Amino acid sequence: MFKSTRLTLAALLVGASAFTATAEGFTPENPECIAPANPGGGWDFTCRQVGKSMQDQGLIEKTMQVVNLAGGGGGVAFAEVVNKRNDDNDLIIAASAATSTRLAQGAYPGNNMNEVRWLASIGADYGVIAVAKDSEIADLTGLLDAMKNDPTSISIAGGSAVGGWDHLKVLIAANAYGIDDVRSVKYIAFDGGGEAVTQLLAGSVQAFTGDVSEAKGFVESGDIRVLAVLAPERLDGEFAEFPTAREQGVDAIGANWRGFYAPGGMSDEAYEGWVEKIGTLYASDAWKEVMATNGMAPLDLQGAAFQEFVANSVAQIEGISREIGIIE
Repeated sequence: MFKSTRLTLAALLVGASAFTATAEGFTPENPECIAPANPGGGWDFTCRQVGKSMQDQGLIEKTMQVVNLAGGGGGVAFAEVVNKRNDDNDLIIAASAATSTRLAQGAYPGNNMNEVRWLASIGADYGVIAVAKDSEIADLTGLLDAMKNDPTSISIAGGSAVGGWDHLKVLIAANAYGIDDVRSVKYIAFDGGGEAVTQLLAGSVQAFTGDVSEAKGFVESGDIRVLAVLAPERLDGEFAEFPTAREQGVDAIGANWRGFYAPGGMSDEAYEGWVEKIGTLYASDAWKEVMATNGMAPLDLQGAAFQEFVANSVAQIEGISREIGIIE
């Protein structure tokens, strides 16, 4: 049951169709993107990279202001948007599988995905499990064996809240390896992947769970070593050297979609304008290069198609969370 649910969740990334909106003339006066975590993580990357790329391509006239609003696995930002900035036409908010995970588990204030408007995806980011460069742990099975033999010996850091997507990825791998009581896995939550890696490097934890895009810089600097990518097969380019969990005998897939939502009271003109801008960015050669550079997989969804995708994602993660005991 667990395996089929996991594969169904992974299949959400397949067969995406695009929605094209026309909103000629909408230009945000003061474009702003909220990254619901501290600097250095995936949400921060999403805001900054998309903002820069949009300005470079003339899709926005002014620099995108990025505001880091950490807390509650994205819940603080969600509450801020719903309660205080519900009609802000200039605002977009970075979202990911971590967002749909927390919604699925009832962890956000109000906890209704329909309180906001879902704009578009910009790709998918596969999960990684990594250790510090000087760790004695050689591979994924070595880490999981240690967790299986003595759960107290391994603490794993991630940038999402307990029960969030980073946590869930480790539980999926542990379950696939035969660790029946996944609640024994020690996961420590931090406000963003950057902070989680900092704790790894300080020796406070033994492993890190995150996504390829947020791990990339730390890999390049030589600070961390990737034990496994949670993808069906090896990624292309510079990421091809990283082994998958599957090739190590652990049938675990963790694909983290990335995209944006907007305030629920945003005008239709502004909503369609943002949808069009993100869709235009996604279709550009420049964005394809950004995706390739950062190990992101295709996921092309805008407007109503993205809304439906998020709804399906919430439903699927709710099912997984019930199976592994995160929620009742």
